Amino acid sequence: MYVVIAGAGIVGGELARRLLESRHDVVVVEHDKASCDQLYAETGAVVVNGSASRIETLREAGIDKADVLVAATATDANNLVCAILGRSLGVPQIIARMRDPAYESAFRLAGVSSLVRVTDLMVNQMVTEIEQPDVRSITAIGGGRANIFSVTVAEGAPGAGKSVAAVAASPDFPDECVFVAVYGSGGEEFAIPRGNRIINVGDEIYLIAEAEDIKKAAEFLSKKLR
Repeated sequence: MYVVIAGAGIVGGELARRLLESRHDVVVVEHDKASCDQLYAETGAVVVNGSASRIETLREAGIDKADVLVAATATDANNLVCAILGRSLGVPQIIARMRDPAYESAFRLAGVSSLVRVTDLMVNQMVTEIEQPDVRSITAIGGGRANIFSVTVAEGAPGAGKSVAAVAASPDFPDECVFVAVYGSGGEEFAIPRGNRIINVGDEIYLIAEAEDIKKAAEFLSKKLR
């Protein structure tokens, strides 16, 4: 895919590196000349020195043929302008980094395909690390509102020895938490857990849950009954 990234900071720069490794065509737009030079020296990426909130700069970056535009500058205002310009120029998919939730409605009106709430991602991950060190976070989805995570079933946990259906029906298990996969303790391959699948001690369970439900779901599967 042809991807235009606005911003060569920590987020934009790392994204460019990952996409280049996957052999996508990447052009980065960055107003700071030193950052442009550094990213080019480190990755060989095509970097346009200019403002992503100017239509001339975006056209120089090849926005007319872009499959995806990522607005990842340091400010919400610049990302919003960049997103609006990208939409007006017909970019089919626009992803924007957002710091202040007050901008969310404006981004939605601008036709942004996906919002990444950087603060939410960081805070949710830190809270999980503090409160649930046994939980392994896989990735955040929905702009940080939900997480895919894994937890190993502990002996004596409320969910141990019960079926997936019984766990999901328990009033102590979050209603919106969904089982995604299970890696059996007996060495079996990954499987999609059906309702009658028994959750055994030592199983590694993969789930999707909203950030506020992770603790409750993890405790049901990994904490011993008192």
